[in-house]
Amino acid sequence: MLWRACCGGHRMPEAAATAIVNIAGYQFVYLDDTEALQPKLLACCEALALRGTILLAPEGINLFLAGTESAIDRFLIELRADSRFADFVVKRSFSETVPFARTRVKLKKEIVPLGENNLDPQRESAPRMSSATLRQWLDEGRPMILLDTRNRFEFEQGTFDGAIDLNIHKFRDLPAAAAAQLAEWQELPVVTFCTGGIRCEKAAPLLQKLGVKQVYQLDGGILKYFEEQGNAHYKGSCFVFDERIALDAALSPDSERKTIGD
Repeated sequence: MLWRACCGGHRMPEAAATAIVNIAGYQFVYLDDTEALQPKLLACCEALALRGTILLAPEGINLFLAGTESAIDRFLIELRADSRFADFVVKRSFSETVPFARTRVKLKKEIVPLGENNLDPQRESAPRMSSATLRQWLDEGRPMILLDTRNRFEFEQGTFDGAIDLNIHKFRDLPAAAAAQLAEWQELPVVTFCTGGIRCEKAAPLLQKLGVKQVYQLDGGILKYFEEQGNAHYKGSCFVFDERIALDAALSPDSERKTIGD
């Protein structure tokens, strides 16, 4: 039963001075009990001394947490004990300190906000492209539209060679920005990417819905690409939404961060 162990009122002992594990993960799954899950998740994180943010919505869960390796592993065991999260996948990176000031579990209408253009990724999806396939395509110089679905600030911190920037300030701007480009995107495959893959879960099917013929989403986003392919064909760092600010291809905080225009 979820939360049975880690939320029994016992705090984890103080950990030795070791590397902090940071996890990021999401799952689109129908949740009709977000209000009940909220205090349980918060209590579990506090019991394990984990910091970060968890977003809950009827369409699923999105989280960014940091703590000791044992605490992270314990949390994931408890989370996956709920059959709805049995296949929950996370990406791990490391830092010397916890890059979050506190722990928050927030209720949202959507974990990826598209507003009136919202899609259901469980019913509407686009084919996934592995990091190995994308690298092969880039190695070969294969013609394609490589579409960065992140905002302008994130794009400026780093992106793939030849990637297209839609110059958006928030994800809700993507539908209108993409619609203006449709005529140019009909003859080539369009490969969408973002930080960890979650935004492309909606961006890719949105393009399909708008009429683009060949659409793919980079599985696991930039972070998984870094993990499996390093910085091949990527310039700069990857912006993350915590105190580390940006990660390099080794998934470490980028102490020499520069924008791609420098």
